[in-house]
Amino acid sequence: AESSPSYRSDPVWHVQVFVVLALVLQLLLPEHLVAGPRYLLVFLELILLVLLMVTTPKEPVFRSLLRRLNAVTLAGLVSLANIYSLVGVSQDLLAGGRIANGQELILSALNIYATNIIIFALWYWELDRGGPLARGQGERAYPDFLFPQMQATGLVDPDWEPMFTDYLYLSFTNVTAFSPTDTLPLSRWAKLLMTMQSMVS
Repeated sequence: AESSPSYRSDPVWHVQVFVVLALVLQLLLPEHLVAGPRYLLVFLELILLVLLMVTTPKEPVFRSLLRRLNAVTLAGLVSLANIYSLVGVSQDLLAGGRIANGQELILSALNIYATNIIIFALWYWELDRGGPLARGQGERAYPDFLFPQMQATGLVDPDWEPMFTDYLYLSFTNVTAFSPTDTLPLSRWAKLLMTMQSMVS
């Protein structure tokens, strides 16, 4: 099948690289902060990623409910695993748990923080205005996020659409400032998702 305009304008390999990075970060966590057997969850997430890599460039599948379910399941698994690790670190701090030293604590916290940025960028990219293909083809009139480029008349391409790197920036600034910066959430789900990300941070 022929690649869609959305696929060509927003290279999906950006998403794939960062999801692989999130899976690697999960493998680097101490054993007691990993949900279940160390390799089982990452293996399941890797299977979902491979399925996305195979199906995403094909437009009929790219817009299918099965592909969307696959992407949301992948994001959900990584999110739950990261929250599990966060709870583990919190318990270790509050109850004097199994963190061996300050270095392990800082590295584990940075790991969870970086994974949080990546996975919420994936959520924003996948859900905003129905997903990357729907955005690229203008299927929904109203955006879930208001990027500054959408208001900068004469300063950017009038056909400008956000790409994964824009959502990665949105995710990073949200966890750094604990609030919206230059990109504003418009829909209720976007506000709730950004609230959840700040709470995890």
